Amino acid sequence: MTERPRSRLRTFIAHRHVRRTTLAALLAAVALVFYGGVIETARLVERDHVLPLSHWPAQCDGLRIDVVADTHTGSPRNGVDKLDRLVQRLIQSDAPIVVMAGDYVILSVLLGEYVPPEVIAEHLKPLTARKPVYAVLGNHDWWKNGPDIRAKFAGAGVRMIDNQAVPVEVGGCRFWLAGLGDLLEGRPDVAGTYARIPAGAPVIALTHEPDLWPYIPPRTALTIAGHTHGGQIYPLPLRKPGRFIAHSNTLNGWIEDGDRTLFVSPGIGTSIIPVRLGVPPEISRLTLRQRTTHPQGEAK
Repeated sequence: MTERPRSRLRTFIAHRHVRRTTLAALLAAVALVFYGGVIETARLVERDHVLPLSHWPAQCDGLRIDVVADTHTGSPRNGVDKLDRLVQRLIQSDAPIVVMAGDYVILSVLLGEYVPPEVIAEHLKPLTARKPVYAVLGNHDWWKNGPDIRAKFAGAGVRMIDNQAVPVEVGGCRFWLAGLGDLLEGRPDVAGTYARIPAGAPVIALTHEPDLWPYIPPRTALTIAGHTHGGQIYPLPLRKPGRFIAHSNTLNGWIEDGDRTLFVSPGIGTSIIPVRLGVPPEISRLTLRQRTTHPQGEAK
């Protein structure tokens, strides 16, 4: 006579537990979506990265460069007001150079609004009036008429360097910046670009798609890329240098392979899904150091 009530009680407790667990999971999911879609997408962090580089001269030791990528102006919580915040942060920075690694417009993102390149370019003018800004185009830019975006940005003072090599001099530091076309849409000309660079000169490569890295000459001190958004939704990101994985959508930060170094910016805006989680919009502030030991720890 007592078994049946006990069985019903167990069933009731089990069902109540399931309901509570389901409700808690639902509330947690809603909270994460709210945080990722409303709060984190609106953030703008500045993160310092100190990169020891091979093939980097002593006179350039300590050079600071600000890196931004995938601004995607017009994506949710990322309009021209945030672009103005970004520009002011870059103006106030002590880095004498800014490089931009592509994808300034958006092709498609839920709840986003397309912002024309001439509007974006106009908001970049206060920055280009104060320090040199070098940039290459990304796949979204090519999909939205790359030559037009390049012309509008160049008219605002941005130095567009797709498949071009340009000398850069800051104080006593002189190096070459090799801009390379986007691997997906920009027809990168690695050989032609590097043919313009004197043998033995220090080089930084700037491109959009990090999958181009294996094709870049090993004499390059640093390759800078974007495109991945650091995974965009990656609640447990790795904070230490990782390893290069081809076609990975989660590459983020600096990666070493022997004497070669790659830095992948996590970007500013969003694409497709208007959520960032664990990968806040970032201005990456690089300090470039001359490597005094090989990666294995042996003296040079």
